[in-house]
Amino acid sequence: MLLNSNGEMPIGMAMPSFALPDTVSEKMVASSEFAGEPLVVAFWCNHCPYVKHIRNEFVLFARECAKQGVRVVAISSNDEVKYPQDGPVAMAAEARSAGYEFPYLFDASQETAKAFGAACTPDLYLFDAAGKLFYHGQFDESRPSAAVAVTGSDLRGAVALLLANHSPPSRQRPSVGCSIKWRPGNAPSYA
Repeated sequence: MLLNSNGEMPIGMAMPSFALPDTVSEKMVASSEFAGEPLVVAFWCNHCPYVKHIRNEFVLFARECAKQGVRVVAISSNDEVKYPQDGPVAMAAEARSAGYEFPYLFDASQETAKAFGAACTPDLYLFDAAGKLFYHGQFDESRPSAAVAVTGSDLRGAVALLLANHSPPSRQRPSVGCSIKWRPGNAPSYA
């Protein structure tokens, strides 16, 4: 189901804490590890055509971020029972195949997605070094069915503003993608 990200988390709000397993290293990764550093949190999954559409450019974006001192994590919160291709084993294989150099975390309880107000994949958040939300929106204008190149211009622009100590972008267009696949009876009120 096609869905837009929602505005559950206003700009300036503190990042919710999380501690989730990285499907590649099999180590726990906690939000506290990123204290004092800007962080991109991407709600992600393997099978969504919107994620697949931006995946290669997002990998390049994440590498650029690492060189600039901005960390990146991706989180899959999809129901692995109905969508086994989005479970930890498949996630680890995807991360290796696609060249993810950032942690790819699995949110089995779906509580992290709820805490962020995440609604779709991809759903992209940029937090400043103080852990405050600076940007929540789309990667760029490109869509799988549109003849628009994937550039990451919206999120790259937000990172540039953040690193230059400017205010958050006044125009923050919501992400568009597949709905998070909630377990039966687990969907939040905004879903």
